[in-house]
Amino acid sequence: MRIVYSGLGLLAATLLFVATPAIAQIQLSTVVSGLASPLFVGNAGDNLNRLFIVEQAGVIKVLQPGESTPTDFLDIRTKIVSGGEQGLLGLAFHPLYSTNGRFFVYYTRLGDGALVIAEYRASPASSNMAGTAETVILTIPHAANTNHNGGMLAFGPEGYLYAGVGDGGGANDLPNNAQNKNLLLGKILRIDINAPGVPYAAPPDNPFFGAPEGLDEIYAYGMRNPWRFSFDGFGQLWVGDVGQGAREEVDIIVSGGNYGWRVFEGSICTPNGPDSALCNNPNDYLFPVLDYAHSNGRCSVTGGYVYRGSQGALSSGTYIYGDYCSGEIFAWDGATQSVLLDTALNISSFGEDEQRELYVVHLIGGTVSRIVRSPACTYSIAPARATYGPGGGTGTVAITADGGCAWTATSNVSWLTVTGGASGSGNGPVTYSVAVYTGRPKNRNGTITIAGQTFSVKQSK
Repeated sequence: MRIVYSGLGLLAATLLFVATPAIAQIQLSTVVSGLASPLFVGNAGDNLNRLFIVEQAGVIKVLQPGESTPTDFLDIRTKIVSGGEQGLLGLAFHPLYSTNGRFFVYYTRLGDGALVIAEYRASPASSNMAGTAETVILTIPHAANTNHNGGMLAFGPEGYLYAGVGDGGGANDLPNNAQNKNLLLGKILRIDINAPGVPYAAPPDNPFFGAPEGLDEIYAYGMRNPWRFSFDGFGQLWVGDVGQGAREEVDIIVSGGNYGWRVFEGSICTPNGPDSALCNNPNDYLFPVLDYAHSNGRCSVTGGYVYRGSQGALSSGTYIYGDYCSGEIFAWDGATQSVLLDTALNISSFGEDEQRELYVVHLIGGTVSRIVRSPACTYSIAPARATYGPGGGTGTVAITADGGCAWTATSNVSWLTVTGGASGSGNGPVTYSVAVYTGRPKNRNGTITIAGQTFSVKQSK
């Protein structure tokens, strides 16, 4: 889970985190709703501008451009055990999909929970319904636990298929699967699905190809649960690796890299981990490009994408990612993590369309939304002032703002306390309390800054 950085670089990545939302730079535009536990959205790269949405139970939906109601593209629910961290977890289209109709899925198999990478086809590729004939490419036993399945699939710039595989589940990876190079659990895999006569072959430049130790399919190891990853425009692989109880991390993957789990969790030695002595050898591991602590409701990173979109919704080259539990959408500019938007979503995935604009998937709410540039935000508050007697009291200020426009509320004096609505977006209330006044002079005045506006309070004896 790590990439090598200087001590100063790692400190910046870890600590310079904006914990509260600034005025929103983005907002979300709902593209489709009414989905059943969506886990991923992507495109086929075939110039038809369709979106494909993965539902956990085993259905892939296809959404035509300009439409809001998708149709079924593939239904393989009878093959899949679903629920918790299991289900239809990943989808990737062949780079030549427009001519060969090949695409690949990653799921947990009904009966034994094994991880399956399988191939399906659409004929013709422009069809909005795929064939149901399956070719199993790779099966990985995963019987011990139902969690930490990984599930992401993506093609690299060289045309090989990459897969993120979890460590097998349970706490602290007790079997030490992620560090065992003779198992596929806890790894990033890289396979050639164009090899003639076989379901797949291992590329000969994989780091352990033909080596006495290490399976040929392994590209990198030491992963806990690499749930979502993506390639940027320069071939770098960005992986969000879900942490245990302390840290969440994003890694840039290199061939043969050991990203530390179970020894390290993010940039720290795994709390109460079984291999704490190995933390004395940090040079044996690659550390994250960024990580963050389990604070402010954060608990599970959802890896995203480096923005290269044509609409300019974000600064080109910014890495966008999120947290499933807090609903925050984050940005990494190469030096600092910041909160772009604080949402109420359970962010199961990000995705791209053919123009490389970004989408956000809401698991519980069943929506897919596009990230768009936020219009200039305007705010008003009511009331703008209030008066109180010496006994103090409580009150509420109503904020009026467009949806997606974020705001904060901060008291500027010690005797005024913001009791609710310290941050939010769109319309919303801020509640406050006024302390008892027993001092001199007869009057005192204080303010709370709410959505950039000044709310004034006068208290008299």
